[in-house]
Amino acid sequence: MSKVKENDTVKVHYTGKLTTGQVFDSSLEREPMEVALGQGQLIPGFEKGLIDMAVNEKKTITIDKEDAYGEVNEALFQKISKSQLPEDLKPEVGMGLVGSNAQGQEQQFRVAKVEEEDIIIDANHPLAGQDLVFDLEVVEIL
Repeated sequence: MSKVKENDTVKVHYTGKLTTGQVFDSSLEREPMEVALGQGQLIPGFEKGLIDMAVNEKKTITIDKEDAYGEVNEALFQKISKSQLPEDLKPEVGMGLVGSNAQGQEQQFRVAKVEEEDIIIDANHPLAGQDLVFDLEVVEIL
């Protein structure tokens, strides 16, 4: 029986959870995810978890934050003046914002703190600093 190896293209169903059991993403209600391994498309721990799995095999893996989205990087927090926000925007902790960097590329932020005149935004991935749990099922090896 064929098993997943490095650089294979696979179709996989997954459910991603925090260690508390809270689900943050799942492919079960849609088509399985098709991905080419070894291309940097997946977090390292997810890709490692697929290696040596057979078609129709299911397993649950726990990925340490270092093999997921890493530690929270304090350098990615930034204070900006509320005057830089659209007038009708009322910032709240946890709210997602989209801005542009100096090169004009879109970047996603999360409001981490709201102060009198400023807000603190966080450019870390929302799952940074978290260990993750994934239920995996290899559907097909292409």
